[in-house]
Amino acid sequence: MKHWLETRQVFDALSGFHHTGVRAALATVVRVNGSAYRHEGAKLVVAEHDGSVGNVSGGCLEADVREVAQRVIVTGVAELRTYCGGSDEISAWDLGVGCDGEVEILIEPVSSARVHERDAIRSECGYVAITLLRESRECGEAPRMVVTDTGIHGSLGDDVLDTAVQRYTAQWQSNRESRTVALGDARLMIDVLTPPPRFVIASAGDDARVLARLASEVGFRVVVVDRRIGLLSRDDFPPLVQSLECDAARLTERLVLDAESFAVVMTHDFADDTSYLRAFLQTPARYVGVLGPRQRTDRILGILGSEGLVDLARIYGPVGLDIGTDGAEQVALAVLAEVLAVRSGRQPQSLRDRRAPIHAINV
Repeated sequence: MKHWLETRQVFDALSGFHHTGVRAALATVVRVNGSAYRHEGAKLVVAEHDGSVGNVSGGCLEADVREVAQRVIVTGVAELRTYCGGSDEISAWDLGVGCDGEVEILIEPVSSARVHERDAIRSECGYVAITLLRESRECGEAPRMVVTDTGIHGSLGDDVLDTAVQRYTAQWQSNRESRTVALGDARLMIDVLTPPPRFVIASAGDDARVLARLASEVGFRVVVVDRRIGLLSRDDFPPLVQSLECDAARLTERLVLDAESFAVVMTHDFADDTSYLRAFLQTPARYVGVLGPRQRTDRILGILGSEGLVDLARIYGPVGLDIGTDGAEQVALAVLAEVLAVRSGRQPQSLRDRRAPIHAINV
């Protein structure tokens, strides 16, 4: 999810640099071997002289990558850089790579605003970008093809390779995993971007605004819904949070939720909470949280149960993990932590007690 948000920020920044005539270089993680802080597809755009957006590590590789990027901007020649962690776990972590990890990063001059990717993200549509990786240091921007809902854009510079790649794009997109692959003699970076789940919050109150901000920063596509138009001031929400003036009766007409969506009801009004919960349960949303004491939630469920609408497997009420909370910020953290645990299919526990690898595809 974070990959979607950061990629949008990177391409928005790149668009701004291009519009103002500022030269830039784009660094992309193309291969990870072993443990690493970031995964394939992570990006950092660097403007000439000053300014950058995104990251390709935990912060330890950025200084060197920015230095290389400035050289790439001047020379116009792309560079493939490999950063290796040693056998010493502490040294590897300090490098931002992880124990015995190896990260390969493509740093290339960018002559365009990458509008196809940018527009796909702004339209909340996924895409697959295929980049031809070449070892030659005499090459500028790498040949690339982008496949979006609007069609196929660009070329890898070889008609046979272009045709071969198009046979695999649907499969790559369904796998939802960015990685480097070999296709014949060609080495390709497959960058797959899929819209993250929707996170719908039924309320625009003060505590809902905190949850909306945190959920957006994590990478969810956040929608705040409230019938009280006076609470839906655009200035009260981050730029990427969508606000929708809508009562519960029209919710399913105005908003489409799928089986990967999450929703939380927190209006602090018993009738409104009941109505919004009723509406959410008529969608396939996988998680529906209800803020408030258990006795109050049970009363709501009693009403909806008499209508045959209660699906206890999807209802989380009282919402959030039991971490001990005081105030809107801590409540938001508890709710968001539970949502992330449900999304990744994990039972919350301290990482010190976990023996399996921490990172998984959904993390």
